[in-house]
Amino acid sequence: MLDSHAHLDFAVFDHDRDALLAQMRQHGISGCILPGVSPAQWPMLRAIANQYHLPFALGIHPWYLPESLDYAITALEQALEQAQHADGAKLVAIGECGLDKLRAKRMAEQGEPQHWTYQLTLFERQLQLAERYQLPLIIHAVQCHGIMLEQLAKYDLPRGGVIHGFSGSVAIAQQYWHSGWRLGIGGLLLNPQAKKLRAVVEQLPLAALLVETDAPDMTPVTSDEPRNTPLTILAVVAEIARLRKLSVVQVTEQLSKNAVQLFDY
Repeated sequence: MLDSHAHLDFAVFDHDRDALLAQMRQHGISGCILPGVSPAQWPMLRAIANQYHLPFALGIHPWYLPESLDYAITALEQALEQAQHADGAKLVAIGECGLDKLRAKRMAEQGEPQHWTYQLTLFERQLQLAERYQLPLIIHAVQCHGIMLEQLAKYDLPRGGVIHGFSGSVAIAQQYWHSGWRLGIGGLLLNPQAKKLRAVVEQLPLAALLVETDAPDMTPVTSDEPRNTPLTILAVVAEIARLRKLSVVQVTEQLSKNAVQLFDY
């Protein structure tokens, strides 16, 4: 198994990263994809990815808007070029990037009304890079699925990507899947009240799904731990198997195949 989205490069893991990765391997979790969130974070991400031989992505998250968009996009393009031709850990995607209307609303309330426009421009520039480099995308999408689908349709993105932390309806999930996008399923599935997501897992093909944690964030309501880790995917996979009335082995094999197909790692 692979956790398709975990921020193990974040400082919260500095004290026990070795032990956690060893524990993951003991439970059959081969590793995780480390998504990028900002230019300032990329050097540490690359260092951790190389140290532990973990696949990674480079991108600019809509919560980390740069002061200079042109400078940040130039830096991202240079980092992509360098990563594609470097030895060591493998670059597998562009991301985490996307759109977050909830964040834009909160920033507007704090006196930054242009936050949404800036998000949209930054995301479009990263879509252009994904088209140019023919890389899949790791997408952050909050309260914006209609706009997101419109944006994704504008570009030639044959490798598609994943809608990270998906929590929408079956209808929205089907639109993404039929447009060539997979859905990242995480610890929210363990919440009995997450009825929309549970319906998505029951009704969409297993081929449409990836498993992820977003560690250290998105800790499941069922957890007593303050910090989420990739070990959560064990429970997520078990819940997918229960909802689909399949064995954990069957689900694990398909989810692993999905990750390999998408990220070519």
